[in-house]
Amino acid sequence: MAIEKATFGAGCFWGVEVRFSELSGVLDTAVGYEGGTNNHPTYKEVCTDRTGHAEVVEVTFDSRRLSYEQLLDAFFSFHDPTQLNRQGPDWGTQYRSVIFAHSEAQATQARSKIAELNASGSFRSPIVTRVEPATTFWKAEEYHQRYLEKRGMVSCHI
Repeated sequence: MAIEKATFGAGCFWGVEVRFSELSGVLDTAVGYEGGTNNHPTYKEVCTDRTGHAEVVEVTFDSRRLSYEQLLDAFFSFHDPTQLNRQGPDWGTQYRSVIFAHSEAQATQARSKIAELNASGSFRSPIVTRVEPATTFWKAEEYHQRYLEKRGMVSCHI
């Protein structure tokens, strides 16, 4: 196995986690917060839209079974990457579309995918997804982990 990590923000993390967990080659997922200024942020703090954190899903995957490129394709199919700081009814910087790259190779692939999608006209508006270096991933409170699965739900509004 070649175990790697990838981190994505695509709005509310509950539904995004479910979608990533369904992919063959994903070994684990965790929801949390990344890209902000506070150490050990709480959901309540992140929801104020003042910490700078995004709700994200950290994906642990076997890169021999699932490529980073395939994860990017999935990420861009899960949400509307042209909406700035919102997804559906959720708005604020914590719901921004963002890719936290764990290596320069991931950053390069993400930027290339964005350029490719913009050039293809796949979306009516330009993609606003940011590509940033991975920082500290703060795991969300336990009740957020596998939130929909624990409630017998398979999806939410995403």
